[in-house]
Amino acid sequence: QVQLVEFGGGGVQPGGSLRLFCVASGLSFSIYTMRWYRRTPGEERDLVATITSTGGSTDYADSVKGRFTISRDNAKNTVYLQMNSLKPEDTAVYYCNARRVRYEYWGQGTQVTVSS
Repeated sequence: QVQLVEFGGGGVQPGGSLRLFCVASGLSFSIYTMRWYRRTPGEERDLVATITSTGGSTDYADSVKGRFTISRDNAKNTVYLQMNSLKPEDTAVYYCNARRVRYEYWGQGTQVTVSS
């Protein structure tokens, strides 16, 4: 059974940092492209960051470029999202996603709240 479990969410003040973790099991992690999405209440789930299977290429939403960094450790079946200079508009539930061809899996999400 495939599982993606996110950790690291919480509350932080504007300008602060958080690091999200997503640990995968039940799949060949190293062949999946991994993504982080986020969703605010009443909104669609938005793509935040993407990393290819080898970690050789990354891509970011314009709203987080220069502030967020996606990385992965295939030996640990883990993908990370380092979030710096957080803003109130970054408040959302963050989801980990694994995708390869027609196979796609989601984590349960972790809440990030940026507020003073």
